[in-house]
Amino acid sequence: MSLESLFGDSLTASLCVNIEKGTETWVATGMLVQQLESFTDSVVVRENDKPIGIVGGKDIIIPLVENPNSSLFYNTTVENVMEKRFPTVTGKSKLKELVGFWKDTRRAFAAIPNEFSDYSALSAKKLLEVGIKVRTERSISKLPKKKTITFNEKDTIGEVLNSMLEINARRLFLADSNKFINDRIILQKITEELKCLKETENFMDLPTSEFNLEEAKNITEDLRIQEISKIMYEMEHPCVLFQDQIITPWDICLSLLSEDITEYEN
Repeated sequence: MSLESLFGDSLTASLCVNIEKGTETWVATGMLVQQLESFTDSVVVRENDKPIGIVGGKDIIIPLVENPNSSLFYNTTVENVMEKRFPTVTGKSKLKELVGFWKDTRRAFAAIPNEFSDYSALSAKKLLEVGIKVRTERSISKLPKKKTITFNEKDTIGEVLNSMLEINARRLFLADSNKFINDRIILQKITEELKCLKETENFMDLPTSEFNLEEAKNITEDLRIQEISKIMYEMEHPCVLFQDQIITPWDICLSLLSEDITEYEN
């Protein structure tokens, strides 16, 4: 089905968040702390109003691991870290094509032209609106199970970041708990407490115990896709734990590719 038929008027409701080419990376990092896991999830880089790329969490994390000091934030501008593709879709684009593209590129972001001659954002969280509308008896226990990658309290942030990049994950869980660390939490620590590493020389050696971990919401009932979608849609930072299974908006996006999900509420 087409995006416009699934979303209706809300398709272009989430406007892109923009930053100008030439802006130092510390500004984009502060913006990402607010945008990651939201309906936008990335920041669009513009040159004279024209979009030329996007910056997401991993566009800061990758160069940070390579060179963990303040020069990334103060001597580097956004166009030097951005993803140079600016993926766009239209209302006529098919849902399965969009999710398939995200799966291939490992980045759940696309822009769609809106009525203001500008662009709105589509993200994994935005697609929960579609998850809420599906007609299916499929429940979260039927979602494909993925291995939960964990870290220990004694691990350094460098070890955590390397694990995240190695398995292309945005979130790792503290062993035997529902607490997690992710790109947003790490960037928040850097911008709000560490002054973008201006006074920190050994960032990669910091213990993870110094970071403010967050908790996934525990769910005890085997809810249907539409029910769990609604719960996560209303969460600021959606992440749910059911038994030993972690569920995020990305899992719902992948479930929408299923052959047996063909009907939606109007």
